[in-house]
Amino acid sequence: MMVRAIVASTIGTAIEWYDFFLYGIAAALVFPRIFFPQSDPYTGTLLSFSTYFVGFVARPLGGVIFGHVGDRLGRKVSMVATLLLMGAATVATGLVPAYDRIGMWGGVVLVVVRILQGIGLGGVWSGSILLAGEWVDRKHWGFAMSWPQFGGPAGLLLANGALGLAAVLTTDDQFFQWGWRVPFLASLVLVFVGLYIRVGILETPVFTQLQACGTVEKAPVIEILRRNWREVVLTALMRSGQMAPFYVFITYSLAYGTQVLGLNQGLLLNLVMLTAMASLVSTPCFGYLSDRIGRGKLITIGCLVMVFFPFLYFAMIDSGVIALVAMAIIMSEPVHDLQYAPQAAFIAETFPGSRRYSGTSLGYQLASITAGGPAPILALYLFETYKTSMAIAAYMSLSALVSLGALWALRRRVPAS
Repeated sequence: MMVRAIVASTIGTAIEWYDFFLYGIAAALVFPRIFFPQSDPYTGTLLSFSTYFVGFVARPLGGVIFGHVGDRLGRKVSMVATLLLMGAATVATGLVPAYDRIGMWGGVVLVVVRILQGIGLGGVWSGSILLAGEWVDRKHWGFAMSWPQFGGPAGLLLANGALGLAAVLTTDDQFFQWGWRVPFLASLVLVFVGLYIRVGILETPVFTQLQACGTVEKAPVIEILRRNWREVVLTALMRSGQMAPFYVFITYSLAYGTQVLGLNQGLLLNLVMLTAMASLVSTPCFGYLSDRIGRGKLITIGCLVMVFFPFLYFAMIDSGVIALVAMAIIMSEPVHDLQYAPQAAFIAETFPGSRRYSGTSLGYQLASITAGGPAPILALYLFETYKTSMAIAAYMSLSALVSLGALWALRRRVPAS
């Protein structure tokens, strides 16, 4: 059951990240032309990224809703519910009429389905890591919980591959008319696969013991905000140096590469797929390493690397040399994974079992508002204002310094992590 739980968490998380990333890639490459064609390229991309942002705003709400469900009714119940919600919202995105059919109402509908996506994803992460980790000994949490994290790059790989395949199999006009919708509609098949896998998993031993002892919290979210609010805030801040650079790497860089540097869209999608493949290796490796040297130490190394890497990243991309562009993009995810891989176990260790789903959900998802959601928009604004990618690199570097300070404060409160 331990192996089945880890496999179910990994595959289920990959499916739900597929849904979320699919929207992000389409927001950079497709939606400005389909839903905001009357705007200039900058405004159209800004509007598209704004609909993308609302999904991040909704993620803490999902953390509250499903954090309560996960701590009251169990990890498994919450996981099934989030999968259904994410799948329904993604399929609905593929059915939204374009601007030439319903005008700006298409953008409005996008916002609604994106909110539903955000609520669903806001609850899935904690359920995935707890379903995987609470079946194993705590000293192996880093490796066990890195597998649901592995679902992130796996979902990114699927999303890029699906849109890339749709682009290859259709003409340019066909792709923008209907080809881009196929990967969204295909999510329905993935939902059934995910349900089949998750329904057969038993509840985790930790939650089963809480039920047997009668120590299940009646109002876990309220208790978290009353007793662990500092840990929630510090967790959100600690994620800044991982989350903001990540969404610059995988979302803004697509718009930057095609619109500013004139790079081929297919080339960039392929390179993002390659960095996702590299992350499939680095994520479990760094998760395992965190069990050996300590999660806090590895995250610290990741923050320090991220202080300097963004300047190198944009210098290589701005060179226009394809080999350097490829190297920068492929390196970006393994560098990011130094923080990302051990975060799940580190954050889970911060909260007690009876409030763990709510605490991890809130802390993890609040960073969606402060770091992940604004990142592509801020990157777009910074380049438009200062006309240099180094302004974006400075923003990413600053976010890593924020993470470093929050990590230091959090380790003082939870020294065993």
